[in-house]
Amino acid sequence: MALPIVAVVGRPNVGKSTLFNKLIGQRLSIVEDTPGVTRDRIYSKCEWRNKQFMVVDTGGIEPESNDIILAQMRRQSQLAIDKADVIILVTDIRCGVTADDYAVADMLQKSGKPVILCVNKVDSLGEPPLELYEFYNLGLGEPFPVSSVHGHGTGDMLDEVYKLLPDSNEEQYDDEFIKVAVIGKPNAGKSSLINKIAGEERVIVSDIAGTTRDSTDTVIENEYGKFVFIDTAGIRKKSKVTEKVEHYSVLRAYMAVDRSDVCVIMLDATEGFTEQDSKVAGYAHEQGKACVVAVNKWDLVEKDGKTMQEFRTKLENDFSFMSYVPFVFISAKTGQRINKLYELIKYTNDQNSMRISTGMLNDVLAYATTRVQPPSDKGRRLKIYYMTQPSTKPPTFVTFVNRADLFHFSYRRYIENQIRSTFGLEGTPVRFIVRERGGNDK
Repeated sequence: MALPIVAVVGRPNVGKSTLFNKLIGQRLSIVEDTPGVTRDRIYSKCEWRNKQFMVVDTGGIEPESNDIILAQMRRQSQLAIDKADVIILVTDIRCGVTADDYAVADMLQKSGKPVILCVNKVDSLGEPPLELYEFYNLGLGEPFPVSSVHGHGTGDMLDEVYKLLPDSNEEQYDDEFIKVAVIGKPNAGKSSLINKIAGEERVIVSDIAGTTRDSTDTVIENEYGKFVFIDTAGIRKKSKVTEKVEHYSVLRAYMAVDRSDVCVIMLDATEGFTEQDSKVAGYAHEQGKACVVAVNKWDLVEKDGKTMQEFRTKLENDFSFMSYVPFVFISAKTGQRINKLYELIKYTNDQNSMRISTGMLNDVLAYATTRVQPPSDKGRRLKIYYMTQPSTKPPTFVTFVNRADLFHFSYRRYIENQIRSTFGLEGTPVRFIVRERGGNDK
């Protein structure tokens, strides 16, 4: 990353994510009073005094914890510290200086990175409370009293960040980058895929379903193109979303789909297609995103010469509502067919962006209506005057007709199939807007 990196660290539940959201000006990190909510590193751009930098929110550090999740959160925080140019240590004035604060401060001093001490939850204006001076004992210099909820004191703290930031040229991501949301139900292997692609421990991977609660971005550039992979929390059935934390995770996963160009829908080969997979895929379809179905854990399936074709045939039936979607059988653990996945992502993104000239569209339309006559009702036959494509992502076609009610779904699907057979459009949904000549949209 060309921009300087500022890591926000500290023990659990001191208000790191609230401060992070205040600094970037939007609710990107999950904020909840439950310790350990932020589990992965979250990146977002921040600007202060005309200087841009990346802010990283991290999971809380509990130095002595043996809990598997907390231990991995500690490793993730250490990764963020290692990559950071400046570190903000967040503490809580209501709790005072704790043993964990001392341990985290010691860890940061050993890193050799510049550290800014933020004393959070100082919500009153005026003279700072006397309790603030206790924080000098951490040996990190002057503490900055801050209210992450109200924003008090953040300006002074950011002025100090500004002084410590190294000079750097910002790297702009252009339209050549394909944004890829990796979605699916929990424990399908999404984080394992991101880690394999990135070649580092980018997000937490464990056998505990639902480990990833925040979306994280990984930028990859290789011989297949330029990609931004977005790992998301697994999307569960609403009936199983009992914690408010899980609710935010589901919303964040949907937000990741919204800002993506291509969705990789991860299935677990050992479980096959489930109802929840159809919900995940259906949302991507409704949003008009290019899609690829990646069947993960293929290395765990016992195979013979017919296994893949039989599995593919079953999936084609399961995904009959998305008959355009291609399948790839991968192993995130071994890297099997990851290169094929790159190719499909690039190909489906191109299909999603395809623009067809009005002349070519109407040639196909003329052939289709000659081959199969449009439907009629009570002596009135549907007339399709012409068709044009006003937009892409997804390809959207406006069809001008004499009566919209005669343009039945079955005939619309027939026209769509004729367009697909001529131009491809594999991996992308298409949209039809029907207009009566001189009438309104239907």
